[in-house]
Amino acid sequence: MSEEQTGIEVAVVSGLSGAGRSTAAKCLEDLGWFVVDNLPPELIATMVELGARSSGAITRVAVVMDVRSRAFTEDLGSVIKDLDARGYKPKVLFLEATDEVLIRRFEQVRRGHPLQGEGRLADGIAAERSLLSRLRSEADLVLDTTALSVHQLRSKIEDAFGTEASTRTRVTVLSFGYKYGLPMDADLVMDCRFLPNPFWIPELREFNGLDEEVRNYVLGQEGAEEFLQSYQQLLHLVGAGYHREGKRYLTLALGCTGGKHRSVALVEELARRLSDDEGMMVKTVHRDLGRE
Repeated sequence: MSEEQTGIEVAVVSGLSGAGRSTAAKCLEDLGWFVVDNLPPELIATMVELGARSSGAITRVAVVMDVRSRAFTEDLGSVIKDLDARGYKPKVLFLEATDEVLIRRFEQVRRGHPLQGEGRLADGIAAERSLLSRLRSEADLVLDTTALSVHQLRSKIEDAFGTEASTRTRVTVLSFGYKYGLPMDADLVMDCRFLPNPFWIPELREFNGLDEEVRNYVLGQEGAEEFLQSYQQLLHLVGAGYHREGKRYLTLALGCTGGKHRSVALVEELARRLSDDEGMMVKTVHRDLGRE
């Protein structure tokens, strides 16, 4: 059976301690995978079966395994064969690095290797390499993280396990009113109070930035179009940098006095323009609309 027939995609993440499994797990979670760390091997197939019967709630399951688990006997190989026989075709990712780099990483965090016992770090690493040699030889993808930064490792995992939608930057464009306080979760904040306030125009006061009358008034003011064009160019630059650094969530906040007119109209227009960028998934939030 193919993935389309089973309704679920399965990955097994393993490798040497200190090679980046935790980073890989976090990256897979960001990509929309349901990640389980060190599940007992006899429960893995059950977990996958439950996911397959979740009516689409779970479509991608990643199981992270290391030498703390009993799966590094013959169990893990048996589990993979069992999943394969059931039609799930698990993809195995194996992470490794040189001894020198692994030793340095353990020393930096002042932790011992799980297999070193009373011996040296190098002894634990050697024992683990021997234990995982068969799994490495059968892995679908082996990533050597010796010379990779965290961001480079994330990029490689995204290339291997991400979909086009999951690798896009998720942008929230938020309107707010300064008199209600700054949004605490905003990455970038812009002040829209340089534009005339529709509040002082009697025929516009009761409307808001979602209404055509207010929208046309705000976007028609001197400086509004220049602001939108310049800010959009800035966001393309910032967004590309965030993407390179592995940041997939970005909150843009635009504020006016009450969060009813100017910021709402500008947020709607900016979101419309950003939605044309294939690298972004955009949604709008109007935090203070309706509070007046």
